[in-house]
Amino acid sequence: MRKQNEVGQSKIAFVTGASSGIGEATAERLAKAGYKVYGTSRRGAHSDQRPFEMLTLDVTSDQSVETAVSEVMRREGRIDLLVNNAGFSFAPAGAEESSIEQAQSIFNTNFFGIVRMTRAVLPHMRIQRSGRIVNIGSVVGFLPAPFMAFYAATKHAVEGYSESLDHEVRTWGMRVIVIEPAGTSTQIDANATEADAKLDAYREARMIVGQKLTAMIEHGDGPGVVADVVLKAASAARPKLRYAVGRNAKTLRWLRTLAPASMVDAALRKRMGLNTLVER
Repeated sequence: MRKQNEVGQSKIAFVTGASSGIGEATAERLAKAGYKVYGTSRRGAHSDQRPFEMLTLDVTSDQSVETAVSEVMRREGRIDLLVNNAGFSFAPAGAEESSIEQAQSIFNTNFFGIVRMTRAVLPHMRIQRSGRIVNIGSVVGFLPAPFMAFYAATKHAVEGYSESLDHEVRTWGMRVIVIEPAGTSTQIDANATEADAKLDAYREARMIVGQKLTAMIEHGDGPGVVADVVLKAASAARPKLRYAVGRNAKTLRWLRTLAPASMVDAALRKRMGLNTLVER
């Protein structure tokens, strides 16, 4: 059964980074729930075997974003749901080990990609006086993440941007929501970019944290778990601003909110294996 908007049409969903992982699972879940879904990836993809159509989109390009959004508007006349999922990660590395160019690159995709997409879609939603924007964040958007400094910084930026924007657009019947998964079992880290200025001083700690992160991802929730929460956030009559995904993420959110900072700090260092290193 098709999900319908307030004028009786099928609801239109736009999902970035939908060729694999969380984006693909989300697009499939929305399509199954009755949305007409347009997924995107930088290289495009055949839609024959998918329950949704794929478009070519590079979220780091203003022109590419404008072209893709304009195409969906030309075909459908509206966009009811935008899911900003496109992003990438760095392999574990000290902040000192990545160049300014690398930092700019990850911000250009993970944060400014969301800003570009939002700016392109918001005017249409404002005219509709309805719409929902769901941004895929992370638990590292509210927790420190040693040896993931720039990735964590982009996710912190997504949290702040989303919360501010949500207040700004409610007048027009819109909501902005952040989804906060913990370690999710996807391929996002399989092709993670290596730091371009590695230092021997960080080698031991980098290796320990890398092993811990790999184990967390391998035992993490599947992307379908995240997709179910995206659908819940998209469909809720009174959505929350943030949705922590899975038991681990909910526990971490609770600890960050209520536990003493010293306890969180000690628990994090123990979990990441950093308590085995001699502090100087």
